[in-house]
Amino acid sequence: MKAVVCLNEKLTVEELTEPEPGPGQVLVEVLRCGICGSDLHLRHNCDHMKALAGRLGYDEQFPNSSDPIVFGHEFCCEILDYGPGCTRKLKPGTRVVAQPVLRTSTGIENPGLSKNVTGAYAERMLLQESLLERVPNGLSPDMAALTEPVAVGWHAVQRSDISKKDVAIVVGCGPVGLAVICSLKARGVRTVVASDFSAVRRKLAADCGADVVIDPAVTSPYADWEEFGFFMGMSQLLNFAVDTREKLNRLPLPWWQAWRVAEKVGGTLARPVIFECVGVPGVIQQIIDGAPLMSRVVVVGVCMQVDRFEPALAVMKEIDLRFVINHTPLEYRDSLHMIAEGRLNCAPLLTGVVGLAGVDNAFAVLANAESHAKILIDPKSTAIEPMAL
Repeated sequence: MKAVVCLNEKLTVEELTEPEPGPGQVLVEVLRCGICGSDLHLRHNCDHMKALAGRLGYDEQFPNSSDPIVFGHEFCCEILDYGPGCTRKLKPGTRVVAQPVLRTSTGIENPGLSKNVTGAYAERMLLQESLLERVPNGLSPDMAALTEPVAVGWHAVQRSDISKKDVAIVVGCGPVGLAVICSLKARGVRTVVASDFSAVRRKLAADCGADVVIDPAVTSPYADWEEFGFFMGMSQLLNFAVDTREKLNRLPLPWWQAWRVAEKVGGTLARPVIFECVGVPGVIQQIIDGAPLMSRVVVVGVCMQVDRFEPALAVMKEIDLRFVINHTPLEYRDSLHMIAEGRLNCAPLLTGVVGLAGVDNAFAVLANAESHAKILIDPKSTAIEPMAL
Protein backbone atom coordinates (compact mmCIF):
# COMPACT_ATOMS: atom_id res chain seq x y z
CA MET A 1 0.00 0.00 0.00
CA LYS A 2 1.03 3.61 -0.45
CA ALA A 3 1.85 5.84 2.52
CA VAL A 4 3.63 9.10 3.24
CA VAL A 5 6.77 8.36 5.24
CA CYS A 6 8.71 10.95 7.25
CA LEU A 7 12.40 10.12 7.60
CA ASN A 8 15.07 12.62 8.65
CA GLU A 9 12.52 15.44 8.19
CA LYS A 10 11.78 14.46 4.56
CA LEU A 11 8.31 13.39 3.38
CA THR A 12 8.07 10.85 0.57
CA VAL A 13 5.39 8.51 -0.78
CA GLU A 14 6.49 4.90 -0.30
CA GLU A 15 5.14 1.40 -0.82
CA LEU A 16 4.69 -0.32 2.55
CA THR A 17 3.66 -3.81 3.59
CA GLU A 18 -0.06 -4.24 4.08
CA PRO A 19 -0.96 -4.12 7.81
CA GLU A 20 -2.51 -7.30 9.23
CA PRO A 21 -4.98 -6.96 12.13
CA GLY A 22 -4.02 -8.73 15.33
CA PRO A 23 -6.24 -9.63 18.29
CA GLY A 24 -8.83 -6.91 18.92
CA GLN A 25 -7.67 -4.91 15.90
CA VAL A 26 -9.51 -3.77 12.77
CA LEU A 27 -8.15 -3.21 9.29
CA VAL A 28 -9.61 -0.02 7.81
CA GLU A 29 -9.37 1.97 4.60
CA VAL A 30 -8.48 5.61 5.22
CA LEU A 31 -11.07 7.95 3.68
CA ARG A 32 -9.73 11.25 5.04
CA CYS A 33 -6.98 12.35 7.39
CA GLY A 34 -6.32 15.82 8.75
CA ILE A 35 -2.85 17.37 8.87
CA CYS A 36 -2.32 18.42 12.48
CA GLY A 37 -0.04 21.10 13.84
CA SER A 38 1.65 18.42 15.93
CA ASP A 39 2.60 16.67 12.67
CA LEU A 40 4.30 19.88 11.51
CA HIS A 41 6.12 20.10 14.85
CA LEU A 42 7.07 16.43 14.92
CA ARG A 43 8.61 16.54 11.47
CA HIS A 44 11.37 18.81 12.77
CA ASN A 45 11.32 17.97 16.49
CA CYS A 46 11.14 14.18 16.67
CA ASP A 47 14.22 13.83 18.87
CA HIS A 48 13.05 16.50 21.31
CA MET A 49 9.58 14.95 21.53
CA LYS A 50 11.09 11.51 22.09
CA ALA A 51 13.15 12.91 24.97
CA LEU A 52 10.02 14.42 26.51
CA ALA A 53 8.13 11.14 26.01
CA GLY A 54 10.97 9.38 27.79
CA ARG A 55 10.36 11.51 30.87
CA LEU A 56 6.83 10.04 30.84
CA GLY A 57 8.10 6.49 30.35
CA TYR A 58 6.89 6.36 26.74
CA ASP A 59 10.07 6.67 24.67
CA GLU A 60 10.12 3.04 23.45
CA GLN A 61 7.10 3.68 21.24
CA PHE A 62 8.06 7.18 20.16
CA PRO A 63 10.16 7.71 17.00
CA ASN A 64 13.34 9.67 16.59
CA SER A 65 14.31 11.53 13.44
CA SER A 66 16.03 8.47 11.93
CA ASP A 67 12.94 6.25 12.31
CA PRO A 68 10.53 6.08 9.36
CA ILE A 69 7.14 7.26 10.63
CA VAL A 70 3.71 7.55 9.04
CA PHE A 71 1.86 10.49 10.58
CA GLY A 72 -1.90 10.86 10.84
CA HIS A 73 -4.16 10.72 13.90
CA GLU A 74 -7.19 12.75 12.68
CA PHE A 75 -9.09 10.37 10.45
CA CYS A 76 -12.29 8.91 9.10
CA CYS A 77 -12.08 5.34 7.84
CA GLU A 78 -14.10 2.41 6.48
CA ILE A 79 -13.97 -1.07 8.01
CA LEU A 80 -12.39 -3.72 5.78
CA ASP A 81 -11.66 -6.71 8.03
CA TYR A 82 -11.21 -7.84 11.63
CA GLY A 83 -8.46 -9.60 13.51
CA PRO A 84 -8.97 -12.57 15.84
CA GLY A 85 -11.02 -12.14 19.00
CA CYS A 86 -13.10 -9.23 17.70
CA THR A 87 -16.84 -8.93 18.36
CA ARG A 88 -17.49 -7.73 14.76
CA LYS A 89 -20.48 -5.63 15.83
CA LEU A 90 -19.96 -3.25 12.90
CA LYS A 91 -20.13 -4.63 9.37
CA PRO A 92 -17.37 -4.16 6.81
CA GLY A 93 -18.09 -0.99 4.85
CA THR A 94 -19.15 0.93 7.98
CA ARG A 95 -17.61 4.39 8.30
CA VAL A 96 -15.88 4.90 11.63
CA VAL A 97 -13.62 7.17 13.61
CA ALA A 98 -11.60 6.27 16.70
CA GLN A 99 -9.19 7.69 19.20
CA PRO A 100 -5.67 7.05 17.88
CA VAL A 101 -4.76 4.37 20.42
CA LEU A 102 -3.86 0.78 19.50
CA ARG A 103 -3.09 -2.13 21.83
CA THR A 104 -0.32 -4.35 20.42
CA SER A 105 1.72 -7.28 21.68
CA THR A 106 4.42 -4.85 22.84
CA GLY A 107 2.15 -2.28 24.52
CA ILE A 108 -0.04 0.72 23.75
CA GLU A 109 0.78 2.62 20.57
CA ASN A 110 -0.49 5.95 19.20
CA PRO A 111 -0.99 5.57 15.42
CA GLY A 112 0.45 8.63 13.74
CA LEU A 113 2.85 9.24 16.61
CA SER A 114 4.51 5.83 16.68
CA LYS A 115 7.53 4.20 15.09
CA ASN A 116 5.88 0.76 15.32
CA VAL A 117 2.44 1.21 13.72
CA THR A 118 1.15 3.15 10.74
CA GLY A 119 -0.83 6.37 11.00
CA ALA A 120 -3.47 7.60 8.57
CA TYR A 121 -1.18 9.25 5.98
CA ALA A 122 -1.74 5.95 4.21
CA GLU A 123 -4.26 3.96 2.22
CA ARG A 124 -4.92 1.58 5.11
CA MET A 125 -4.19 1.30 8.83
CA LEU A 126 -5.15 -0.59 11.99
CA LEU A 127 -7.55 0.61 14.70
CA GLN A 128 -8.63 -0.76 18.08
CA GLU A 129 -12.08 -2.34 17.77
CA SER A 130 -13.11 -1.36 21.30
CA LEU A 131 -12.53 2.33 20.47
CA LEU A 132 -14.50 2.48 17.20
CA GLU A 133 -17.28 5.02 16.85
CA ARG A 134 -19.73 4.65 13.98
CA VAL A 135 -20.05 7.87 11.96
CA PRO A 136 -23.69 8.95 12.54
CA ASN A 137 -26.32 10.86 10.56
CA GLY A 138 -24.69 10.43 7.18
CA LEU A 139 -21.86 12.75 8.25
CA SER A 140 -19.33 13.23 5.46
CA PRO A 141 -15.80 11.82 5.81
CA ASP A 142 -14.49 15.40 5.61
CA MET A 143 -16.46 16.48 8.67
CA ALA A 144 -15.97 13.21 10.55
CA ALA A 145 -12.19 13.63 10.22
CA LEU A 146 -12.52 16.76 12.37
CA THR A 147 -13.62 14.71 15.38
CA GLU A 148 -10.13 14.42 16.86
CA PRO A 149 -9.08 18.10 16.61
CA VAL A 150 -12.52 19.19 17.82
CA ALA A 151 -12.19 16.78 20.76
CA VAL A 152 -8.92 18.51 21.70
CA GLY A 153 -10.76 21.84 21.79
CA TRP A 154 -13.71 20.34 23.67
CA HIS A 155 -11.36 18.82 26.26
CA ALA A 156 -9.71 22.22 26.80
CA VAL A 157 -13.10 23.85 27.31
CA GLN A 158 -14.20 21.10 29.70
CA ARG A 159 -11.01 21.45 31.73
CA SER A 160 -11.45 25.22 31.88
CA ASP A 161 -14.62 24.93 34.03
CA ILE A 162 -15.99 27.91 32.10
CA SER A 163 -19.63 28.92 32.60
CA LYS A 164 -21.99 30.41 30.04
CA LYS A 165 -21.74 33.85 31.62
CA ASP A 166 -17.93 33.92 31.68
CA VAL A 167 -16.00 35.86 29.04
CA ALA A 168 -13.64 33.65 27.03
CA ILE A 169 -10.54 35.07 25.33
CA VAL A 170 -8.89 32.85 22.72
CA VAL A 171 -5.33 33.91 21.90
CA GLY A 172 -4.31 32.39 18.57
CA CYS A 173 -6.80 31.26 15.92
CA GLY A 174 -5.04 28.42 14.18
CA PRO A 175 -6.83 25.04 14.01
CA VAL A 176 -6.53 24.51 17.78
CA GLY A 177 -7.85 27.98 18.62
CA LEU A 178 -10.68 27.60 16.11
CA ALA A 179 -11.63 24.24 17.65
CA VAL A 180 -11.71 25.92 21.06
CA ILE A 181 -13.96 28.70 19.71
CA CYS A 182 -16.35 26.14 18.20
CA SER A 183 -16.42 24.24 21.48
CA LEU A 184 -17.03 27.36 23.56
CA LYS A 185 -20.05 28.29 21.44
CA ALA A 186 -21.31 24.68 21.59
CA ARG A 187 -21.09 24.92 25.36
CA GLY A 188 -23.21 28.09 25.27
CA VAL A 189 -20.57 30.64 26.31
CA ARG A 190 -22.13 34.00 25.46
CA THR A 191 -19.03 36.12 24.90
CA VAL A 192 -16.03 34.72 23.02
CA VAL A 193 -13.21 37.10 22.11
CA ALA A 194 -10.69 35.90 19.50
CA SER A 195 -7.27 37.44 18.92
CA ASP A 196 -4.88 36.77 16.02
CA PHE A 197 -2.49 38.77 13.85
CA SER A 198 -3.71 36.99 10.71
CA ALA A 199 -6.67 38.55 8.88
CA VAL A 200 -7.54 35.14 7.39
CA ARG A 201 -7.64 33.51 10.79
CA ARG A 202 -9.66 36.36 12.28
CA LYS A 203 -12.23 35.77 9.52
CA LEU A 204 -12.29 32.05 10.31
CA ALA A 205 -12.71 32.84 14.02
CA ALA A 206 -15.77 34.94 13.23
CA ASP A 207 -17.13 32.18 10.99
CA CYS A 208 -16.70 29.73 13.89
CA GLY A 209 -18.78 31.95 16.18
CA ALA A 210 -16.41 34.38 17.90
CA ASP A 211 -18.41 37.39 19.12
CA VAL A 212 -15.49 39.85 19.16
CA VAL A 213 -12.46 39.53 16.86
CA ILE A 214 -9.30 41.50 17.63
CA ASP A 215 -6.09 42.26 15.78
CA PRO A 216 -3.52 42.40 18.63
CA ALA A 217 -1.31 44.64 16.48
CA VAL A 218 -4.04 47.28 16.84
CA THR A 219 -5.89 46.50 20.07
CA SER A 220 -4.94 44.48 23.14
CA PRO A 221 -7.38 41.64 23.86
CA TYR A 222 -7.30 42.81 27.49
CA ALA A 223 -8.11 46.48 26.88
CA ASP A 224 -11.27 48.11 28.22
CA TRP A 225 -12.52 45.11 30.17
CA GLU A 226 -13.69 47.15 33.16
CA GLU A 227 -17.19 47.05 31.66
CA PHE A 228 -17.27 43.33 32.44
CA GLY A 229 -16.31 43.95 36.05
CA PHE A 230 -12.73 42.73 35.66
CA PHE A 231 -9.98 44.23 37.79
CA MET A 232 -6.91 45.41 35.93
CA GLY A 233 -5.09 46.84 38.95
CA MET A 234 -4.62 46.16 42.65
CA SER A 235 -6.19 49.48 43.72
CA GLN A 236 -9.45 48.55 42.01
CA LEU A 237 -9.57 45.22 43.82
CA LEU A 238 -8.79 46.71 47.23
CA ASN A 239 -11.40 49.43 46.78
CA PHE A 240 -13.93 46.78 45.78
CA ALA A 241 -13.14 44.75 48.90
CA VAL A 242 -13.59 47.73 51.21
CA ASP A 243 -16.76 48.91 49.42
CA THR A 244 -18.31 45.45 49.57
CA ARG A 245 -17.53 45.03 53.24
CA GLU A 246 -19.06 48.44 54.04
CA LYS A 247 -22.23 47.59 52.07
CA LEU A 248 -22.61 44.25 53.81
CA ASN A 249 -22.11 45.91 57.21
CA ARG A 250 -25.37 47.77 56.63
CA LEU A 251 -27.41 44.57 56.24
CA PRO A 252 -29.45 43.19 59.20
CA LEU A 253 -27.28 40.04 59.42
CA PRO A 254 -23.59 39.38 60.01
CA TRP A 255 -21.56 40.48 56.98
CA TRP A 256 -19.70 37.17 56.74
CA GLN A 257 -22.94 35.24 56.39
CA ALA A 258 -24.06 37.52 53.56
CA TRP A 259 -20.65 37.06 51.89
CA ARG A 260 -20.98 33.27 52.05
CA VAL A 261 -24.48 33.42 50.58
CA ALA A 262 -23.21 35.60 47.72
CA GLU A 263 -20.46 33.10 46.94
CA LYS A 264 -22.91 30.19 46.90
CA VAL A 265 -25.23 31.91 44.40
CA GLY A 266 -22.39 32.82 42.07
CA GLY A 267 -21.58 36.26 43.34
CA THR A 268 -17.82 35.74 43.10
CA LEU A 269 -15.51 38.22 41.41
CA ALA A 270 -15.70 38.36 37.63
CA ARG A 271 -12.69 37.11 35.70
CA PRO A 272 -12.11 35.94 32.12
CA VAL A 273 -11.02 32.49 31.00
CA ILE A 274 -8.10 32.84 28.58
CA PHE A 275 -7.10 30.08 26.17
CA GLU A 276 -3.48 30.22 24.99
CA CYS A 277 -3.51 28.53 21.57
CA VAL A 278 -0.25 29.82 20.08
CA GLY A 279 2.47 27.64 21.59
CA VAL A 280 5.52 29.86 21.12
CA PRO A 281 7.90 31.17 23.81
CA GLY A 282 6.86 34.36 25.55
CA VAL A 283 3.10 34.09 25.03
CA ILE A 284 2.34 32.84 28.54
CA GLN A 285 4.28 35.77 29.99
CA GLN A 286 2.45 38.19 27.70
CA ILE A 287 -0.85 36.82 28.97
CA ILE A 288 0.25 37.07 32.61
CA ASP A 289 1.31 40.69 31.96
CA GLY A 290 -1.92 41.73 30.27
CA ALA A 291 -4.63 39.60 31.84
CA PRO A 292 -7.00 40.96 34.50
CA LEU A 293 -6.51 39.89 38.08
CA MET A 294 -7.71 36.36 38.93
CA SER A 295 -7.87 35.28 35.28
CA ARG A 296 -7.91 31.58 34.52
CA VAL A 297 -5.40 30.70 31.78
CA VAL A 298 -5.72 27.40 29.92
CA VAL A 299 -2.60 26.53 27.92
CA VAL A 300 -3.61 24.54 24.83
CA GLY A 301 -0.78 25.49 22.46
CA VAL A 302 2.24 23.17 22.59
CA CYS A 303 5.45 25.18 22.90
CA MET A 304 8.43 23.10 21.75
CA GLN A 305 11.06 25.30 23.37
CA VAL A 306 11.96 26.05 26.96
CA ASP A 307 9.92 29.07 28.05
CA ARG A 308 10.15 31.56 30.92
CA PHE A 309 7.59 33.52 32.89
CA GLU A 310 7.45 35.39 36.19
CA PRO A 311 5.67 33.29 38.82
CA ALA A 312 5.68 36.19 41.30
CA LEU A 313 3.56 38.34 39.00
CA ALA A 314 1.14 35.47 38.41
CA VAL A 315 0.97 34.95 42.17
CA MET A 316 0.29 38.63 42.85
CA LYS A 317 -2.48 38.62 40.24
CA GLU A 318 -3.81 35.25 41.49
CA ILE A 319 -3.84 33.80 37.99
CA ASP A 320 -4.84 30.17 37.53
CA LEU A 321 -2.60 28.35 35.05
CA ARG A 322 -3.77 25.03 33.56
CA PHE A 323 -2.14 22.90 30.89
CA VAL A 324 -4.21 20.54 28.74
CA ILE A 325 -3.72 17.97 26.01
CA ASN A 326 -5.64 15.18 24.31
CA HIS A 327 -9.19 14.06 25.27
CA THR A 328 -11.12 11.32 27.04
CA PRO A 329 -13.13 8.61 25.20
CA LEU A 330 -16.34 10.36 26.26
CA GLU A 331 -15.15 13.77 25.02
CA TYR A 332 -14.19 12.17 21.71
CA ARG A 333 -17.59 10.52 21.32
CA ASP A 334 -19.44 13.68 22.33
CA SER A 335 -17.44 15.75 19.82
CA LEU A 336 -18.41 13.41 16.98
CA HIS A 337 -22.10 13.61 17.84
CA MET A 338 -22.09 17.38 18.36
CA ILE A 339 -20.63 17.74 14.85
CA ALA A 340 -23.14 15.28 13.36
CA GLU A 341 -26.11 16.92 15.07
CA GLY A 342 -25.11 20.42 13.99
CA ARG A 343 -24.55 21.62 17.55
CA LEU A 344 -20.88 22.37 16.90
CA ASN A 345 -20.01 24.47 13.85
CA CYS A 346 -16.55 23.38 12.75
CA ALA A 347 -17.02 23.40 8.97
CA PRO A 348 -15.05 26.69 8.58
CA LEU A 349 -11.87 24.84 9.67
CA LEU A 350 -11.82 22.86 6.40
CA THR A 351 -9.93 24.82 3.78
CA GLY A 352 -8.34 22.27 1.42
CA VAL A 353 -7.62 18.68 0.41
CA VAL A 354 -4.63 16.91 -1.19
CA GLY A 355 -3.65 13.40 -2.18
CA LEU A 356 -0.74 11.51 -0.67
CA ALA A 357 1.61 13.00 -3.28
CA GLY A 358 0.63 16.50 -2.17
CA VAL A 359 1.37 16.16 1.54
CA ASP A 360 4.82 17.75 1.35
CA ASN A 361 3.33 20.77 -0.46
CA ALA A 362 0.53 20.94 2.10
CA PHE A 363 3.07 21.11 4.94
CA ALA A 364 4.74 24.05 3.20
CA VAL A 365 1.42 25.82 2.66
CA LEU A 366 0.38 25.36 6.30
CA ALA A 367 3.49 27.24 7.41
CA ASN A 368 1.75 30.38 6.13
CA ALA A 369 -1.08 31.49 8.41
CA GLU A 370 -2.65 33.54 5.62
CA SER A 371 -3.61 30.60 3.42
CA HIS A 372 -5.11 27.52 5.08
CA ALA A 373 -6.39 26.24 8.42
CA LYS A 374 -7.06 22.50 8.13
CA ILE A 375 -5.97 20.55 5.05
CA LEU A 376 -7.28 17.01 4.66
CA ILE A 377 -5.59 14.11 2.91
CA ASP A 378 -7.68 11.98 0.58
CA PRO A 379 -5.54 8.92 -0.24
CA LYS A 380 -7.47 8.41 -3.50
CA SER A 381 -6.95 11.98 -4.70
CA THR A 382 -4.29 12.89 -7.24
CA ALA A 383 -4.14 16.54 -6.08
CA ILE A 384 -0.56 17.71 -5.56
CA GLU A 385 -1.54 21.22 -4.44
CA PRO A 386 -4.30 21.87 -1.84
CA MET A 387 -7.68 22.09 -3.54
CA ALA A 388 -10.67 23.89 -2.04
CA LEU A 389 -13.33 21.62 -0.60
